[in-house]
Order: sequence, then structure tokens, then C-alpha cells
Amino acid sequence: MRQPRRAKRNRIDVPLATQVVWLFILAIPIASVAWTITHEEVFREPREYCVRCSQECRSLVQRKFFYLFTCEYCFSHYVTAFFLVLTRYKLLYQDWRGYVIALFALVWVTNLYMTIFGHFRVDLKVGRIEAKKMEEEVNGNGQPTPQIQRPAA
Repeated sequence: MRQPRRAKRNRIDVPLATQVVWLFILAIPIASVAWTITHEEVFREPREYCVRCSQECRSLVQRKFFYLFTCEYCFSHYVTAFFLVLTRYKLLYQDWRGYVIALFALVWVTNLYMTIFGHFRVDLKVGRIEAKKMEEEVNGNGQPTPQIQRPAA
């Protein structure tokens, strides 16, 4: 007997395990893009401009638009939407509902990755500061070790 058209459209064609693997893998480049634009030095000047505009623009719409480029959580929604269009990834359903579920699941996993990465970076920074302090104590008199300045790239 033939299935009704609606049941066939909602059927999951991709195994759930494969969809979950895609979820955790696809969140990696999304997190990378969102973190890089909202935190890294390479985008510092445009980000500072966006911060200034998000605080000083008169229009609410303009303030919110510029704020999107300063908040990794907010920006990750737009990066995720771009990746969903690019990959056509759907979660659980093969129609528009699959895109909606995928959007929020990817944002959640992406922000989980960025939180873990943020904690990892803080731990690294604390380790470097403690190592530098110990090095200064070993050199005596608390005098800092002369540092060689590298030219900016």
C-alpha cells in the first residue's frame, strides 16, 4: 500500500546517528567563524566601530544591528543560518521544521564549543602570567626579564 504524501515528506531519510555527527562537526566551523569575528585581533578595528555604533546610534534598529557583530551568541545565529543555507543540513525532519530545529541545535552546540574554548584560553593566559611571575622571581629583585619586541605582521 502506498504511503500518503505527507508521511513520505516528513520521513527521516538520513539516519539519526549521522545527523548527530553532522551536528557536532558542523558546529566547529560555525564556532570558529563566530569566535574569530567577535573576539580575535584581526577584526579588532571593525569590532570597535560596531561597539561604538551599538552604543551611540540613535535608532534602535541600528544599535541592535551593530551589536550583532560584538556578541558571539547573537552572531552565531547568523553564521548558523548561513551554514544551513550552504549545507542544507536538517535535523529530525526533512521539511522546513528540520531547518528550524537544526538552527537552534547548532547554535547551542556552537556556543557550548565557544564556552569551552573561552575557558581554555583563560586557563592558558593565567598559566602564562604565572610562568612570567615565577621567571621574574627567579631572576631576582623582581626585575622583569627584558623582552625582545617583534615587529607587527
